[in-house]
Amino acid sequence: MKTIGLIGGMSWESTALYYKLINEYVRNKAGGLHSCKCILYSVDFDEINKLQIEGRWEESGKIISNIAKKLETAGADYIFICTNTMHKVADMVQENINIPLIHIAEVVYKAIIEKNLKNIILLGTKYTMQQDFYKKILQEKGINVLVPENDDMEIINNTIFNELCRGKINKSSKEKFIEIINKLKNNGAEGVILGCTEIVLLISDNDVDIPVFDTTKLHAEYAGELALS
Repeated sequence: MKTIGLIGGMSWESTALYYKLINEYVRNKAGGLHSCKCILYSVDFDEINKLQIEGRWEESGKIISNIAKKLETAGADYIFICTNTMHKVADMVQENINIPLIHIAEVVYKAIIEKNLKNIILLGTKYTMQQDFYKKILQEKGINVLVPENDDMEIINNTIFNELCRGKINKSSKEKFIEIINKLKNNGAEGVILGCTEIVLLISDNDVDIPVFDTTKLHAEYAGELALS
């Protein structure tokens, strides 16, 4: 079995879900008492969040790169960053290691193509929705990415950082997310990417009538697949 290197803690709630999903995948595929060989480095999210707010991406990239190098030295065969937003520094991290970093947007793209869809909503932190580091990967492959209007972006971003990352699940926030998704669906969206690993704590397939792409599940199960490869 290959060893998976996980960079987590952003937030720890979604990292715990990663660990669960990866091991469930390996157990279901390999049977018996099998579980995934993995090494987890969990950061102090407050430190990373402050750097995000201040736009100090190069500094945060150096932190994540150093962690990735430690995981490689410890025996990891692949690196997974257990969050969507910090894939903004994925290229920097990859340049500093000799093992593959598995980009979450690449994994999501494969799932979108399997359903033969072209117009997809991207929900996430304001960094993920506003900036190009995530959208560009999908757009270059022919996917039309739709994002909410600015006021809705603020609602989503505030819910992620002030509620979901703090373990709070509010019914009113869930209803607002569904309203935002349906608004974009009426503008031609065929599916929705839960492009923040915390959003899955709030929204599921049962909440909307278009395909939901759970980035946490997709990324985690691909980690399990690589572990068994």
